[in-house]
Amino acid sequence: VVSGLAAAARRGILIKGGVYLEDAYQLKAIALDKTGTITEGKPKLVAQEVLSTQQTEAAVLAWAADLAGHSDHPVSKAIAQGLPTGHGSVSHFKALPGRGVEAQLAQSQGQTLWLGNHRLVEERGLCSAALEAQLAVHEAQGRTVTLLANAHEVLALFAVADTIKDSSREAIAQLHALGVASVMLTGDNLSTAQAIARQAGIDNAQGNLLPEDKLTAIERMQADLGPTAMTGDGINDAPALARAHIGIAMGAAGTDTAMEAADIVIMNDDLRRIPEVIRLSRRTRTVLWQNIVFALGIKAAFLVMAVWGNASMWMAVFADMGASLLVVVNGLRLLRGVATGRTEIEARG
Repeated sequence: VVSGLAAAARRGILIKGGVYLEDAYQLKAIALDKTGTITEGKPKLVAQEVLSTQQTEAAVLAWAADLAGHSDHPVSKAIAQGLPTGHGSVSHFKALPGRGVEAQLAQSQGQTLWLGNHRLVEERGLCSAALEAQLAVHEAQGRTVTLLANAHEVLALFAVADTIKDSSREAIAQLHALGVASVMLTGDNLSTAQAIARQAGIDNAQGNLLPEDKLTAIERMQADLGPTAMTGDGINDAPALARAHIGIAMGAAGTDTAMEAADIVIMNDDLRRIPEVIRLSRRTRTVLWQNIVFALGIKAAFLVMAVWGNASMWMAVFADMGASLLVVVNGLRLLRGVATGRTEIEARG
C-alpha cells in the first residue's frame, strides 16, 4: 500500500490514505463537475448585450464589472476581464451558492443588483419568453449565460465560453474502457451541460444543480450504479465530494474547501490521473493477494514439514524473515508507477 501511495504521489496524485487506494478498484461510476474539471476553467466573455432601456450601456457594464470583480467564480472572472473597469465601490456583497452574487453599488443609487444564472432570474420573477429565446441560442452553443438584474428588470446578458481540456476526452474514454460510467453534474443550464458532455464523450449530464442537488444526485448514483466517485474543484462541490465513496479534487485550480473535503487530490488537474488511480488500485489489490497467498503458503508448507519432523532452524528463518522480505520486494514493484498499465487497458478497450 505504501508503494502504491508513493507511485501515485510521483504522478501528482495525492491520496489521503491507503483505504482510498484499496477501494478505488470498486468504482462503478464517476460524477464530474464541468467548469475547471472537464473544461479549462478559463472561460472568456464572447458576447454581451445590454437589455435595459432605462439605463445607459456604460453604467450597466460598469455595474456588471464591479459585481463580477468581487466574485472568485471563473465565469465572473471572465466577465470582469472582458468588461471595462468598473468603479469598484461595492457594499453588502453576498454570494448566493448555485445562483450568483448580490450587492449594492453607490453608483446605482444604492439599489441592490444581482449577477447570476438563469435560476436566479427565474426565482426573482424577471424571466420572459423573449429572454428565454436569447438564452436558448447561447446555451445551444455550449455557452454559460450570466444575467445582471435589479429588482425590476434584467439589465444585461453575458455569454461566456470555456474550452474542454484536451485530456478530458482521453480520460473519459479510458474510464469507459475500465467499465466506469460517467455523469456530469453542474450548476450550469442543462443545454450547455449536454453540449459539453457530448463533446467530451460523457454518458449523461445533469444541469441547474445546487450544491444539495449534487449531493442528492451522488446518493442516487450510489443506489443505482454502485460505488461512485465525485470529481470537482469548487465550494459547491464540497458536499458531494464528502458524500461520494471517493472524492477527487482538482488541486491546481481547486478551492481549499474542495481539497479539504476530497479523499484524493489531482495536483495538475489532469483527468487522466483518475483512470490511473483505478488501474493502480487494481494492481495494488492483485499484489496484496499475491503477498497474502505467498506468505501464508510458505508458512503452511513449513508447518507441514515441521509436523513430519523435516523442518530445520534455517527453514524457520526463511519462513519468517525470508517470506517478509519477499513480499516487501514484490510490493515494491508498484513503484514502477501506473503508466505501464495504460497500454494493456487501451488494447483491451
